[in-house]
Amino acid sequence: MSGAALGIEIAVVFFLALFLLHRYGDFRKQQRMVLFGTLLAWYLCFLIVFILPLDVSTTIYKQCLIDREVHAQTPTVSSVTSNQTTGNASVSPSKSTQWACYKPWSYIPNGIMPVFWRVVYWTSQCLTWLLLPFMQSYARSGGFSIAGKIKTALIENAIYYGTYLFIFGSLLIYVAVYPQWHLSWYELQTIGITAANTWGLFLLVLLLGYGLVEIPRSYWEASRQGHLLIKTYFKVSKLMTEKADAEENLEDVMEEVIKINESIKYNHPLRKNVDTILRKCPVEYQEKIGRNMDDYEDFDDKQNTHPTERSLSKLHKQVIYTVQRLNRTRVQWQILLEQAFHLEDVAKNETSSSRQFVHSFASPEPVGWFRHYFYTPTFEWYWECLLKQWFYRVLAVVLALFSVAVVWSECTFFSTRPVLSLFAVFIQLAERDYNYLYIEMACFITIFFLCTCVYSTVFRIRVFNYYYLDSHHQTDAYSLQFSGMLFCRLTPPLCLNFLGLIHMDSAISHQAKEQTAYTSIMGSMRVLSFIANGFYIYYPMLIVILCIATYFSLGTRCLNLLGFQQFMGDNEMTSDLIDEGRELLCRERRKRQRIEDGENRRREWRERYAQRDDVPARQQTSMSEMKETNYAETLNSHTNCRVEAQYSHSGSRTGRDSIELLQDAEPLDFNTETLTDDPLQSDSGRHAGGRYFSMSSSRSHIFDDV
Repeated sequence: MSGAALGIEIAVVFFLALFLLHRYGDFRKQQRMVLFGTLLAWYLCFLIVFILPLDVSTTIYKQCLIDREVHAQTPTVSSVTSNQTTGNASVSPSKSTQWACYKPWSYIPNGIMPVFWRVVYWTSQCLTWLLLPFMQSYARSGGFSIAGKIKTALIENAIYYGTYLFIFGSLLIYVAVYPQWHLSWYELQTIGITAANTWGLFLLVLLLGYGLVEIPRSYWEASRQGHLLIKTYFKVSKLMTEKADAEENLEDVMEEVIKINESIKYNHPLRKNVDTILRKCPVEYQEKIGRNMDDYEDFDDKQNTHPTERSLSKLHKQVIYTVQRLNRTRVQWQILLEQAFHLEDVAKNETSSSRQFVHSFASPEPVGWFRHYFYTPTFEWYWECLLKQWFYRVLAVVLALFSVAVVWSECTFFSTRPVLSLFAVFIQLAERDYNYLYIEMACFITIFFLCTCVYSTVFRIRVFNYYYLDSHHQTDAYSLQFSGMLFCRLTPPLCLNFLGLIHMDSAISHQAKEQTAYTSIMGSMRVLSFIANGFYIYYPMLIVILCIATYFSLGTRCLNLLGFQQFMGDNEMTSDLIDEGRELLCRERRKRQRIEDGENRRREWRERYAQRDDVPARQQTSMSEMKETNYAETLNSHTNCRVEAQYSHSGSRTGRDSIELLQDAEPLDFNTETLTDDPLQSDSGRHAGGRYFSMSSSRSHIFDDV
């Protein structure tokens, strides 16, 4: 089982990263290089989180072996000394026989974890500081060739990479001028790791302070259906504004594309670049723009001004961004409408006496076996109207208690005598009994909660619609790679902070204990003592101020004052947006209801015409068979013409009925007492069964009033 646990977790983490990438990215449309870089970054970060508990349990087992050897030698020496004093030659038995160390089920042999951590850590650092910034600029570039995109990416990252080279060169010069430092390559490596972790810890505390308060509060607010519905109205209004803004931006960009398409003809050298831009436009605009292949223009004419390749690259970049933004807002609009309709259905079903959940609109997806046998309307009513609220409330209270424990431990983890960090107390209690399964589960739950607070904040970050992570395959390449960069920069300091909380980092706890393999590759922080003894200890205390600011929504209030509309319960602008969102939702509900009613009426008309047309078709088939068998040799040409005319008339009638009923237009409400059996032949005055009369003298006017 020593290597099985490591192998299983490596495989599980890979599929987890692949699932998240499939949820946020688009495997069919996005570049393979972007998907591979993001997948690798997420995979390495998740590996660190999942494998670190195994490293902790293995380190505790090694510490037990060291303590046993120490205790095995100490009684032997004391017993020999006492025996020499008394003159007794016998040696007392060693107490090591009473000191048992149990090997954990997930024990990893020596030499594996240091190599594993070294590969994972340095690969993630190369991704976040070198490769991902370059790939990010490459994917965002509007170039038309690989060489052009590489050139653009190198130019954009010249300042980025030049800063690193300047800092590293200054450090080498400083070491060369002051030889008394005698910094080795290992110490230089430690300084680089410390600098990267310091930058990550600075951002980590900011994100963690927000997530520790916002996650429990979000679940508590989700238990309040009325408050959640009002907030959804607010989101509907804001998203409608964003959707309209995205459509206007696309219209402006398409106007530029039309001008470029008209100025650059097919014989121009840059025409292939224009064709590339046109292929990135929506289909409706491609049909509108088209290509005028008949116009010939001499591109050597000096009087005509043509755009340069650089301006076309800029336009190409704008087209990609505006189309992606419009598609994202449209998908978000449909998802938000479904959520709002569901919340309104919950509010209506709460007063239902039948205790069966009724949806306003039927689901477009077929009912699966789970909903058919388990998630029945009765069970759905109890869950949505009763159980779900209490479940979210209990979960919010548990998460709030966990957040309080994290804040307390962040402020007291440097104290080792007495031990004030709650997580260190839990791990030390389990360490006495060598309950490795409890140790690993406690470590995993703690790291998972910290990562949830940090990563959920990363997924919620929205920087002027330029960086935005959205599910349902709507995240662009730039945002995916930016999230990979953040994960690689935040995960190592987060794990070091966790090891400090449980007193497994000797650089902070100052205890002579066995270090984890993860801590060993980070190097000794004593090279930069002012960071190990100052910044790493006192800066996490800032999390208290951040949690208080998040609890009172100071950031939301500041953004609202700056003009960014935020949900504020006591604000007049918020009330106006809520009313606007309610009206928009009512309009969409009426629109969807009309569409659904029209589909139902068309379905009824199809069924009725199918039943009536089935009987004449069978009669005509039997008559034709009789005529072909009994009168094949005696029929003359006049009879054949009459039969063909009868068939063609019946077929055209049925075809016209099918065409009329399968139109996309919404049919009128009909009256069974006034409609004829054949509305296309109302002028003949014939009635089939006396049930229908004609509404119109022409089939082209049946649906005119829709």
